[in-house]
Amino acid sequence: MLDALMDVVQGLGVSSTHYLQTNYKDAQGLFLWVSWAADLRNTFFIFFPLWFHLRPSVGIKLIWVAVIGDWLNLVFKWILFGERPYWWVHEASYYADSTRPHIEQYPMTCETGPGSPSGHAMGAAGVYYTLVTSILLILSSNKTHKKSSNINWYVKAGLWSLFWGVQVCVCLSRVFIAAHFPHQVIAGVVTGMIVAEAFNRTRWIYSASMRTYCYTTLFLTSFAVGFYLLLRAVGVDLLWTLEKAQKWCVRPEWVHLDTTPFASLLRNMGTLFGLGLGLHSPLYTEAKKSSSVSVRAGCVVSSLLLLHLFDFFRPPTHTAALFYLLSFCKSATVPLVTVSLIPYCVNRALSVHDKKGM
Repeated sequence: MLDALMDVVQGLGVSSTHYLQTNYKDAQGLFLWVSWAADLRNTFFIFFPLWFHLRPSVGIKLIWVAVIGDWLNLVFKWILFGERPYWWVHEASYYADSTRPHIEQYPMTCETGPGSPSGHAMGAAGVYYTLVTSILLILSSNKTHKKSSNINWYVKAGLWSLFWGVQVCVCLSRVFIAAHFPHQVIAGVVTGMIVAEAFNRTRWIYSASMRTYCYTTLFLTSFAVGFYLLLRAVGVDLLWTLEKAQKWCVRPEWVHLDTTPFASLLRNMGTLFGLGLGLHSPLYTEAKKSSSVSVRAGCVVSSLLLLHLFDFFRPPTHTAALFYLLSFCKSATVPLVTVSLIPYCVNRALSVHDKKGM
């Protein structure tokens, strides 16, 4: 009964994908760009450095929401065993061969993990919910802004409209490229907002010790790996989707190692560990003594430029173990450099410049 119901739901999902691909083919470029923009990589390489230097607490919360949200997404996917449209449509007994719809694939279609809930939708919902609520909190604490309730109302309406606009675009994008069914992206949005709201009520992350970062990273990694090994021992292979991706993706080069569950796990754990290293670095302690506008502006520009260049480095994929190790190291380097090295260097450069000007 449940399988039959899921077939109906997923059949409707494939019909939605077919409808979008047929009637909105000209919007293909926009949908692909939205899927790229919703990737958590942009949170780590753009939103985090920008907000950390403007408002450190927001930057820290963004990392925790993104990392914990994506870790929960991995666990949920392993529990729910969600199919993806681009392979389900070929295997489902729901269709007779004559009625099986043709679904186009794109470079971002062939993700290798289970499909439920959508990681892109969950990540976008968590990150943008955090940004919207943080901006509203900042504005509400601004005394000059408190004087105009009308402005407050318009700002709230504008920000929440933007939030839901982004979520709709991300959901449509993931359905359009046949990476997810509609119910999977809806589940992703809901769970992402729940994670973000939980961290809106969490205060200890702003004063977490290096030991806390180490223990948290170790626990999350050990839990995921242990869960995988436990189920593997009882005959359940949590990497069952990799074979489906390789079988049904129309172009083998579209199946990327960095979309596998363990790549996501180590990327997130590296980011969290790197944030802890950065916040407890002597360089950060020295750099945060100066927080002038010029220093913050210099840090934002330097971080965005340097991380943009750093993002061009791609770990080699010929050996999975090496790829995972280098992914962890690369991910740890991003917050470490953003939090400690760049502010220290900018402070030193500006102080030397000021001395020469005297």
